[in-house]
Amino acid sequence: MSPGDEHGYGEPARAGEDGGYVYGGGGGQTRLRVPDNDPYGGARRGGRSSRSLVTVVGVVVLLIAAIAFANRGGDDSATSPGTNGSNPKAAPTAASGAKPVKSVPGTIPAGFAHDAQGAQSAAANYAVALGSTDMFHTNTRHAIISAVYAPDVAAARQSALDAAYSSEQFLSNIGLDKNGNAPAGQFFVSRVIPAGTKITALNGNDATVEVWYTSLFGLSGEASTNPVTEAWFTTTYQMTWADNDWKVTDFQQKDGPVPVGRDQQASTADDMTKAVEEYGGFTYAR
Repeated sequence: MSPGDEHGYGEPARAGEDGGYVYGGGGGQTRLRVPDNDPYGGARRGGRSSRSLVTVVGVVVLLIAAIAFANRGGDDSATSPGTNGSNPKAAPTAASGAKPVKSVPGTIPAGFAHDAQGAQSAAANYAVALGSTDMFHTNTRHAIISAVYAPDVAAARQSALDAAYSSEQFLSNIGLDKNGNAPAGQFFVSRVIPAGTKITALNGNDATVEVWYTSLFGLSGEASTNPVTEAWFTTTYQMTWADNDWKVTDFQQKDGPVPVGRDQQASTADDMTKAVEEYGGFTYAR
C-alpha cells in the first residue's frame, strides 16, 4: 500500500489528466466503552442500529446486483493463478514496492497493470470509491460508476444504484435528506479501508479478486443517534480487462472476518469528525 490519494471524494466529478475522475475533499462485534461526556446523544442507543444500517447498505446493493446480473453467464474455465503448472497458493498481500498507477490526487486511480497485482490494486481502489459518501450524490455516483464498471454493465448498474441511493425511505433511515446530505450540525461518514486483497482466479482478461476491509459508517455530531461505527466485510469482485484497464462486472459481499475488538474508549463526535476530515485516503497497491 502506497500513500497517494490524500483527498476524499465530494464535489461533482470532473475529468482528470490521466483519464480518471477528479473529486474535491469531503468523503464481528466490537466492544466500545463510551465516555460519560460523549456528545453523541444516542450513542448507547444507536450503536446496534448504526451497525445494522451498514448491513442494510450491503443488503440493498447486493439485492440489486442479484437482479441486475441474474442472467449473466459465468466463466467456468477460470482457474486460480499459478506459475508453470504449479499448484496455486494464496499469497499474503505484501508490498511490492511498485506504485499501482500514476494517479492525480483526488481521482479514482486508473491505468492498472494487466496482471494479478494490477487486478488487486484496482479492486482495492474501486472498493474505496464505491464505499465513499459520493455514492450518495447523483453526479459523483455516476462518475464513479463510469470509472469502475465495465462499459457493457455500467448502464444497468447506474440505473439500479440510482434507484437504491435515491430512495427517500432508505436515506431517511440512515439520517440523510432526500439529496443525500446530513442534517445541520452533523457530518456523514462512509469510508472503506482495505486490509488486504486476494486473487482467487485469473484467466486472461478475467479475474476474481477478494477485498477484505473495514468500513466506517454513520453520522457524527451532538444530535446524532447513529454514531459512526465500524464493521468488517469481504467483497468478491468479478473483473474484466476493458478499455485497457481492469473494470468490475459483478460482486458479492459477505460479513467478516471480524477481529476481536479491544476495550477502547469511543472517541467523541468532535474527534471523529476531525479525524475523517483531516486524514485523507490512500492509493492502494498490492
